[in-house]
Amino acid sequence: MSETHGITRRDFVRHTMGAAVAAPALAGLGVEAIQPRQPRMSLVTLVRDEKALDAGHDVDAAILGRMLDETIMRMTGERTPRAAWLSLFKPTDTIGLVATSHLNPTHPEVVEAVRQRLVEAGIPRGRIRDAQGGIENARACTALLALPALKAHWLVGLGTVLKNYITFSGRPSHYHDQNNVNLGEIWTLPDVKGKTRLVLVDALRPLCDKGPQPDPRYLWDYKGLMAGTDPVAVETIALHIIMEKRRALRGEPWPLSPPPLSVAAADEKFHLGTSRMEEIKVQRSGWEKDGLV
Repeated sequence: MSETHGITRRDFVRHTMGAAVAAPALAGLGVEAIQPRQPRMSLVTLVRDEKALDAGHDVDAAILGRMLDETIMRMTGERTPRAAWLSLFKPTDTIGLVATSHLNPTHPEVVEAVRQRLVEAGIPRGRIRDAQGGIENARACTALLALPALKAHWLVGLGTVLKNYITFSGRPSHYHDQNNVNLGEIWTLPDVKGKTRLVLVDALRPLCDKGPQPDPRYLWDYKGLMAGTDPVAVETIALHIIMEKRRALRGEPWPLSPPPLSVAAADEKFHLGTSRMEEIKVQRSGWEKDGLV
């Protein structure tokens, strides 16, 4: 079963910072005021399968593979996985896989499934490399594929899409606490800008608080993959899922600390994509229980 729908920006602001707090907080940190603009629409796909993880939280590789195939075809509109991957990457590309590698990392099964699908699509294995780390890793690639894990983070609020490139900056601590507002600038570095062809979020077993350390109280089996070509739109939906899970645990709004100011700023200051919920189309497929979006 699949469903496509949008979520209002009012809902997003209410769940994250509060309408009365968001605008002044961003303005005080150097984020320009929201200006009128032409509406746009970004697609985020969310594919879930109840059997993706077993009772011990281990990944079923076969089911994961089918989820990945469906995700990439829905994301691109292509009819086969091979055509889908080749609509984003060329055999002549040097592709950098940028996975979360430290504390509650991207499942290795997800990284390997992506690598294998790229090879099956005709990308030479030698042109696919692990790119997490210093800026030299991004410089060596003509294309990047962001593979973050869905998680909260005690130093930046949300440790998913935007933070995934923090090591490219060479100064991760520069973006901690309220300075997370500028995480988007890393995506504008000359060796990074314009190279990200796909953002694929490992949402199999997210972490909604105390990240990146994997506190079992805040881990849960969501059993999903989420993807898009607009990193800000994907981050916006990631944040919505985290906030809805936190609300469900507490029975009331439970703000992240520090607030993830980077999400709105990536849109309004760095122009990397849209954080406006009315401009995001969420296409869901598969398991619906506790979807949170």
